[in-house]
Amino acid sequence: MVNQTDNNTDLFAVVGAGYRIYEPPKRKRTFREKLKGKPIFSAVILLLIVLGCVFAPIFANHDPAGFYLDSLNIAPNSEFYFGTDSLGRDLYSIMFYGGRTSLTIGILGAAIIAVIGTIYGCISGTLPDRADSVLMRIAEACGSIPTLLLVLILSALFTGKNVITLSFVIGVTGWFGMARIVRSEVRQIRNCEYVLYARCTGGKFLYVMWRHLIPNFLSAVMFVVVSNVSSCITMESTLSFLGLGLPVDILSWGSMLSLANRALIMNTWWVIIIPGLFLVVTLMCITNVGNFLRKETNRKPSNL
Repeated sequence: MVNQTDNNTDLFAVVGAGYRIYEPPKRKRTFREKLKGKPIFSAVILLLIVLGCVFAPIFANHDPAGFYLDSLNIAPNSEFYFGTDSLGRDLYSIMFYGGRTSLTIGILGAAIIAVIGTIYGCISGTLPDRADSVLMRIAEACGSIPTLLLVLILSALFTGKNVITLSFVIGVTGWFGMARIVRSEVRQIRNCEYVLYARCTGGKFLYVMWRHLIPNFLSAVMFVVVSNVSSCITMESTLSFLGLGLPVDILSWGSMLSLANRALIMNTWWVIIIPGLFLVVTLMCITNVGNFLRKETNRKPSNL
């Protein structure tokens, strides 16, 4: 008779030669299941556009800055694949060389937003509640002003507009949302043991921010950084469309859209459709990649 005080594992005994506990077989995920939910198509299209811009001299078949005066407003054909504009420039070559400028502005502007927003958000998140409230009210007040108006006011300070100055203006006027997100992340981890230990042992603010704060919220704000690239490209295109961005002699997708009014009058649809299509496809691909990063970040369990 089995003792009733024994554990449940002692009540029954498995008998039989060569017995083994049944374990259901683990089904391997198929290649299609691994790719499900991932923006593979958007990533491939974006990669092709970036490679085309990087290796523009290989893909371009005409001088992008050349004026072919005998071929003004020519529709797409076998010689000019995307046609020419009212100045006689080859749109096919301009799309690749102009993409360099637009992507550079997007990356530089997003980098400036990330740097300013991260530092400001870390400072605000680590300060006492009263000082934190003051800094956040300042950021919210500046963020309530339309970004386009801030860009116009700040760009008036620069006499000559180029890629660097326009990226700086767009970045300086677009970091407010980034700062709020970083601040909320820092407020959650500022009282963790490793942060308190680093501060108690004499760690300076920049050391704590670089070694302990940024690594713990980097994945949470990565989708914001990616989304800011498309926002900066959109702002440059908007300014160029209004005639307030880059001059026409600097090739970019936005500067090509600045010829839209003239193209509508002359019924040269390719001057509007082709640059706009490149711009829209690039922005959609960047947005899809950013949304995927956001979903992956929300899916991961918190370590706090």
